[in-house]
Amino acid sequence: MAKEPEILLDRRGTAGIVTLNRPAALNAVTRAMVRTLREALEGWRHDGAVSRVILTAAGGRAFSAGGDLRHIYEAGRAGRQEESIAFWREEYFLNAMIKHYPKPYVALIDGIVMGGGVGVSVHGSHRIAGDRFAFAMPEVGIGFFPDVGATWFLPRLPGEIGTYCALTGERLKAADALAAGIATNRVASARFAELVEALCGAVSVDAILAAFAEPEREKEQGPVMAHRTAIDRIFAAGSVEEILARLDAEAATASNDARWAGDVAATIRTKAPLSLKIALAQMRRGRNWSFEECMRAEFRVVSRVAYGHDFYEGIRAVIIDKDNRPRWRPPTLADATAESVERHFAPLRSELALP
Repeated sequence: MAKEPEILLDRRGTAGIVTLNRPAALNAVTRAMVRTLREALEGWRHDGAVSRVILTAAGGRAFSAGGDLRHIYEAGRAGRQEESIAFWREEYFLNAMIKHYPKPYVALIDGIVMGGGVGVSVHGSHRIAGDRFAFAMPEVGIGFFPDVGATWFLPRLPGEIGTYCALTGERLKAADALAAGIATNRVASARFAELVEALCGAVSVDAILAAFAEPEREKEQGPVMAHRTAIDRIFAAGSVEEILARLDAEAATASNDARWAGDVAATIRTKAPLSLKIALAQMRRGRNWSFEECMRAEFRVVSRVAYGHDFYEGIRAVIIDKDNRPRWRPPTLADATAESVERHFAPLRSELALP
């Protein structure tokens, strides 16, 4: 039996339609998928009959749970780090291409969207959250860091929500994602097929989405935004250690945020110390960087992480052995020095080229 393509392409009416098609692997993004999507976007950019691009995913459980981590793990363990770095080079180029795409790029997101899946959706002009929408950037939990442009978009979320997401890996469901700006619209999952058909016509994307809007649901407050005041106060601290100290102090009070603060502090303490400090540096620096500066910084960081210990140890603990007992190096926040963080941001001999 012939293997199904990892990504499906279709032309319907005025739309170019892309479907991520690895449902058994939670639509994890591969290098072949990156290349296919890039080639499709390049072709449709110059096709006058295509006025918008629609990105969907097969399977229902996940829009895309990220990159193909098992493949990256195997390549790293075999000493083929350059193979993974080449993948990230192409992936980040695609992220930038989507960011600057001249036509409406509409991602219909129903299910989990993390890591690489965020990279092919969040930079588009329209991000539609279905009922099962769940966004997260959980990379610090596997010894990695928030990439695919997170250095750009997370610091630009309201207040310190981006810092909170980067350091905790917390999931934002539809209501929180809409309030934060990760999603631009919310549509019931049952209407996604109808929405796709409407988007293939000649009516403008914004007019169609307005017709599908559910104003009463768009006013819902999610569980993360319910703690917005505390998040902004606590996560504005200048170091991971101080953020944890503020969370501990909050947990010791009788406030409505006390139990939440204790849970968040416990979550952060399970993450890779060096990853946490790199992520906080991204959040603080990214606020003042251009999109291109953010992407180049991420490529610098990933080019060092690929030769480190924590990323592979995190994948081993969470995905390979599933013992959830990673042995981080360095093991503590105190051991994750400012010098070790700065080394990851240093210029490269071969910097990332962007469109």
